[in-house]
Amino acid sequence: MKNLLYAAMFAAAMISLSCGSGTKDTRLKIGFAMDTLREERWQRDHDAFKAACERMNVNCIITVADTSAEKQANDVDNLLTQGIDALVIAPHDATQAATMVDKAKAQGVPVISYDRLINSDKIDAYISHQVPVIGQKIAEYALEHAPKGNYVMVYGANTDNNAHIMKKSELAVLQPAIDKGDIKIVADQFIDNWAPDEALKFAENALTSNNDNVQAMVVSNDGMAGGVIEALSNRNLAGKVIVTGQDAGIAALQNIAEGKQSMTVYKPIIPLATKALEAAVKLAKKEPLTDTKPFMNDAIKKEIPAILLEVISVDKSNLLDTVIKDGYARYEDVYKNVPEADRPKRP
Repeated sequence: MKNLLYAAMFAAAMISLSCGSGTKDTRLKIGFAMDTLREERWQRDHDAFKAACERMNVNCIITVADTSAEKQANDVDNLLTQGIDALVIAPHDATQAATMVDKAKAQGVPVISYDRLINSDKIDAYISHQVPVIGQKIAEYALEHAPKGNYVMVYGANTDNNAHIMKKSELAVLQPAIDKGDIKIVADQFIDNWAPDEALKFAENALTSNNDNVQAMVVSNDGMAGGVIEALSNRNLAGKVIVTGQDAGIAALQNIAEGKQSMTVYKPIIPLATKALEAAVKLAKKEPLTDTKPFMNDAIKKEIPAILLEVISVDKSNLLDTVIKDGYARYEDVYKNVPEADRPKRP
């Protein structure tokens, strides 16, 4: 069913999702070049962006590259030939995407780097959640709940700037404990495409290499956390080892409710997609963005204008007060696998 849903959404996206039609459409035309719809989180971004386009009466064209840098480059070329007024990119490859920015800027099209930071100082804005804070919250949670022992670090894709930003902020939190000898990083790896199956293999190897003596798996997103949990479950260790994540995907929230995953970082998607579209519209109208702040891109050693939204740490103790209260996830779905007698009272 999940694959069918993805296939349907992917096919719909590839048709050039237009929020309205007509041969004499005079509305602003915004292009959104997405990397993937494989994860629940990105399906939410897609739907939130499309809904924002409809609310604001903007003609939007959404493409999906299916984790292919080459396809995303072609998608952007096609968007530019369609005469878009602004371009939003959620890049597959942070460095390769800089060439897309160059092409757009050469045609006078403003560019927003969405959620993932493109390695270019020509982007008009980087709009995301507080990526350094996400890494900080993940590491702080792990350290608080496993102050001593062996740590395994499961980073995102090496081609994704966010993975490097998170690594830096995670290690900044953990370094004092490492220096004191309280914790030891016994394995670490970037995972191609943030793939759960690759995270599973890495976790299995890390557990084998350390005779299952691991106290925390510091995982950078929920999809990979699912793979890590599978590896732990195969050794009867699920719930006994700290497992972190981000995105607040429904499977992760269910794992948290069951005690298999320790925490996730909740990033409200609707405000992110809305803010990105609002900024794209302003730029398309040649209006300045007044709410950006400088953000240092370490990869290119330059500051770029950014709008970073707040994030929330979620664990078993505050599921009701965060994702459920906000309507992001339903009580019935989150506690689906928890016996009714063990569920907290419905809000």
